[in-house]
Amino acid sequence: MAVIDLGTSVLAMRRQRQLYSFGAVLLVVAMMAWGYSEANELNSGSFLTGLTKFFDYPSEIVIEAWDLGLFGLLGLMWHFFPALIETLNIAFVATIIGGFLAMGLSFASTRNLDVWPPLIPVTRRVMDVMRAFPELVIALFLIFLLGSSPIPAMIAVAFHTAGALGKLFSEVNENIDRKPIEGLKAVGGSWIQRIRFAVLPQVAPNYLSYFLLRLEINVRASAILGFVGAGGIGSELRRSIGWGQGAGDDTAALFLLLFLAIIIIDQTSSYLRARLTGAARH
Repeated sequence: MAVIDLGTSVLAMRRQRQLYSFGAVLLVVAMMAWGYSEANELNSGSFLTGLTKFFDYPSEIVIEAWDLGLFGLLGLMWHFFPALIETLNIAFVATIIGGFLAMGLSFASTRNLDVWPPLIPVTRRVMDVMRAFPELVIALFLIFLLGSSPIPAMIAVAFHTAGALGKLFSEVNENIDRKPIEGLKAVGGSWIQRIRFAVLPQVAPNYLSYFLLRLEINVRASAILGFVGAGGIGSELRRSIGWGQGAGDDTAALFLLLFLAIIIIDQTSSYLRARLTGAARH
């Protein structure tokens, strides 16, 4: 009898949870519908009208690029190639600077590397702050202070990269073998020597893999930062899109140039990461 009562109570609790979940879903849907109607009224009801014209601008870009022809499109891509190089320079320099900063932060935030204990939580909170702010927010702040140039974009991307890679590097450090460190410590090796000869050989393949992965992300971030005045191919895209009709061929050339560059970087970095991780396993 007790077993039957227990089963009945469990079923009743399950039905009650399902009822609460269903009510919560209905509440969220109702709030979203109400919020959409309010936003649509504040926007003079233009959302549905704009939705019907969603493909008008992309079709204009395709038509203008088609009318220009293959050789004309290639000529425009060559014309905008320096802007792409500027974006790639921002990403490469920021990734290198952020990577070196991340190494230092990761060494100072790992418990099993014989670091001064009070330094560990401070370093970890610093990395949390560096990861908390997106590159776009940092770049807008720096552009206000330093003016429109690639320098604010480079600093913003490097700042965020240091926090993100520092977290990943510290997790790699926590999984290393302590025996080489203890051996160097037993024969009188300094902390720098233990890091150089016992830690870096173990973590270098994973460090390089995360570094290349972050480089892919930073190329995209550097292109986006151009929309806020940081230079590079993003600034050219903002100009061509802002002109609207008549600049579709420029927009198509810029999209193709950025698309091809990202594909090449992704494939190259994926290949190098595969080689590095394979070599590390062997």
